[in-house]
Amino acid sequence: MTAIPTASSALVTLSDIQAAAARIRDLVVRTPLLPCVWGEAGRPLWLKPESLQATGAFKLRGASNALAQLDADQRARGVVAQSSGNHAQAVAYAAARLGIRATIVMPDTTPAVKLEATRGFGAEVVIVPPAERDIRPLELVAEHGYAHIPPYDDARIIAGQGTVGLEIAADLEADLVLVPVSGGGLISGVATAIKELSPRTRVIAVEPELAADAYESFRSGERVVWTPEQTYRTIADGLRTTSVGVLPFEHIRRYVDDVVTVSEEEIVEATRVLGQKSRLVVEPSGAVTTAAYLFRSSALPAGRTVAVVSGGNVDPAKYLEYLGGQ
Repeated sequence: MTAIPTASSALVTLSDIQAAAARIRDLVVRTPLLPCVWGEAGRPLWLKPESLQATGAFKLRGASNALAQLDADQRARGVVAQSSGNHAQAVAYAAARLGIRATIVMPDTTPAVKLEATRGFGAEVVIVPPAERDIRPLELVAEHGYAHIPPYDDARIIAGQGTVGLEIAADLEADLVLVPVSGGGLISGVATAIKELSPRTRVIAVEPELAADAYESFRSGERVVWTPEQTYRTIADGLRTTSVGVLPFEHIRRYVDDVVTVSEEEIVEATRVLGQKSRLVVEPSGAVTTAAYLFRSSALPAGRTVAVVSGGNVDPAKYLEYLGGQ
């Protein structure tokens, strides 16, 4: 693991997130908070099911906010994005809704269900090795003049993802909000919205033990980079980014109370619990917060808890395995 310097940038504000909410109102679903009858006494649990978005994940919020702010010239040239799946689908879908041509760079480890869905939304897909995922888009920008829509290290993306936090704060006076973390766009936006509206609420990020760069970065106070070989060990394919972004890390340092990790076995069990007890089809990346609730109670404060379920784009065959073949 390698530490890399952090450059300060202007943080996304509550007003930025509120503006994003108005901008994307007709492009995304305002997901509900689902109470869990199986939650524990003293720490009732609500789920925020972003798996109910049209593209199956929260990423549609940030992508829609970024694309909606492009000018006419940028829209005419088209956009390029890189993603292991959920951001890819979000950009492809939002671009189609707005009449913009999209090219998506995806690693060759992407689950087939996410690859097929991205193409199904009309995007051109470019497959590359994981190490080239963040390089090829910049080359395409230089070659074709595309507008780049990055997956997380972008104020427009963070503001869009922050609308998840606005909705949580409007629906419940929570004591704790659990949010998945990888590149950091979701946790940055949600933490900003929650802390600005309810400073007493604790916001804790969750990631796999096998891709714990955010955990290490949070504790060391500087951004740490893991290798693709390390992070790609986890089944949570949406959380394999090798480091949190520069701008997200600034938000994490300002607003996030802690980062906890969960094991692969705990992620699988949480995926099963969500399917069997809450009737939600959830991908492993979206189950990490529930895994933390189930298995990290000693590290979490008691009280009203919200677990953000970030997505549900899971390979059907793998999902059956997670359910134990039932």
